[in-house]
Amino acid sequence: MAMLELQDVDTYYGPSQVLRNVSLSVNQGEIVTLLGANAAGKTTTMKTIFGIVKPRSGTITFDGERISGLPTDQIIKRGLVLVPEARRVFSRMSVRENLEMGAYMQNDRAIITQEIDRVYALFPRLKERDKQLAGTMSGGEQQMLAIGRALVARPRMICMDEPSLGLSPILVQTVFDTIETIRKAGVTVFLVEQNAFMALHTADRGYVLQTGKILLSDNAPALLKNDVVRAAYLGG
Repeated sequence: MAMLELQDVDTYYGPSQVLRNVSLSVNQGEIVTLLGANAAGKTTTMKTIFGIVKPRSGTITFDGERISGLPTDQIIKRGLVLVPEARRVFSRMSVRENLEMGAYMQNDRAIITQEIDRVYALFPRLKERDKQLAGTMSGGEQQMLAIGRALVARPRMICMDEPSLGLSPILVQTVFDTIETIRKAGVTVFLVEQNAFMALHTADRGYVLQTGKILLSDNAPALLKNDVVRAAYLGG
C-alpha cells in the first residue's frame, strides 16, 4: 500500500482547472520527486495534499486513510509535514523559537528539546545561531531552518516544495545531501522541484507534471535518460 496516494485529483481556482486527473503515489521509505516547469501545477499539488486548496474530485489518502477534505492541522497530526516554497521562516523570531513552532502540537518539553537537539546534530550551523533572528540569516541557512522546523514535528513523511529555489550551487548540494540523510533516518520524502538534474539524482522515482497533467512517470534513472525530460529540463 502506498503511504501517500493521489487518485484522479482535479483542483480548480474558481472556474480555472489547475490539476487534471492527477494520480501519483509515494511508498514508505522512498524519495519521490514531482518535476515541472513554472505554472505546471506543482505547488497546487502540494496545497491540495495539505488541504490548503480543496480538490473538486478525486481522493488523497495517507497511510490508507482518506485525508482529502480534512483541515490542514489534522493532516499534519497524522505525520505528514510540509516545508513550503520560499522557506517562510518567522523572520523576527530566533532559530530556536522557529524550531519550537514546529512542535506546536507537542506538549512534552523533554520531547521538544530532544527533537531540537536532533536538528542541531543534523545542522550544526543552526546550533551556532540558536539565538540569532531568522530574518538575518542567509537563504541557505533559512532553508535548513525550514527543514529543521518540519523535522521537529516528528513526521513520518516530509513534503518539500522547491527546496533549492534561489540557493547557490553549493547550498543546493547541501540541501539534497540533507534530503538523503532524512530518508536514512526513516522519513519518507516527497519533493516538488524544478532542478530536475539534482532531484533525479536523489530520488528513487519521479513524475513529470505538465499543464496540470501527469505526462510521465518512471524510476529516476530512466527519467534521466528520457528524451522528453532531457530536452525540457536537462538542457538536451
